[in-house]
Amino acid sequence: MNNYQAPQDLLAGKVILITGAGDGIGAEASRTFAAHGAECILLGRTVSKLEKVYDDIMAAGGKEPSIVPLDLKGATPEHYKGMADTIADQYGKLDGVLHNASVLGHLSVFKDIPVDEWQEVMQINVNAAMYMTQALLPVLEKSPSASVVFTTSSVGRKGRSFWGTYAVSKFATEGMMEVLADEYKNKSVRFNCINPGATRTSMRASAFPAENPETLKTPSDIMPLYLYLMGDESAEVNGASMDCQPK
Repeated sequence: MNNYQAPQDLLAGKVILITGAGDGIGAEASRTFAAHGAECILLGRTVSKLEKVYDDIMAAGGKEPSIVPLDLKGATPEHYKGMADTIADQYGKLDGVLHNASVLGHLSVFKDIPVDEWQEVMQINVNAAMYMTQALLPVLEKSPSASVVFTTSSVGRKGRSFWGTYAVSKFATEGMMEVLADEYKNKSVRFNCINPGATRTSMRASAFPAENPETLKTPSDIMPLYLYLMGDESAEVNGASMDCQPK
């Protein structure tokens, strides 16, 4: 599905929440979903970045998005419950969630992982996704066909030296998706994972500072799979972990 040709109205009438919407893959997914008819809810830590994506969507003729400034590091289940109530009141339903926001931490041998960094990565990559999804499930269940997409990594399928904190967080992400997919099989909400692969983002640059970014695919290049999983043509796909750049 990496060459998927999405109909222009693929996401018409759908309300989709994107985390980490201020830059990188999250910003591109927000613009792309809006270009295909979605009403986007842009969640991120930095208001100025979210406002730039908002402006891009409006300039392109998309439906006016909502902005939710929220720092996942400090957000509590009560914050997500309040957000879910607001979405229910404003939109009446939620058709999609892209859990895109993640942090890498520092690459190091396992015995040297700082406890505070471990806790921060787990808070943002795992706990926030759990709290948010749990709060949003009642709103997602109001949709006739809702899609929740988590972001994974190759190191979340096979552990790799020096990637301990990030890898373990992505193993947890894969497990969370699989549990939810099994609980919701044959229901109106589906759960899947996307592995973006090597993509030209700031996170990739921090992990591989010597790499030439011009050799990497851009966030725009990998959008076909994101569109496929958010659209109704993937309604029967549940519990899958898919690669944007299969080897």
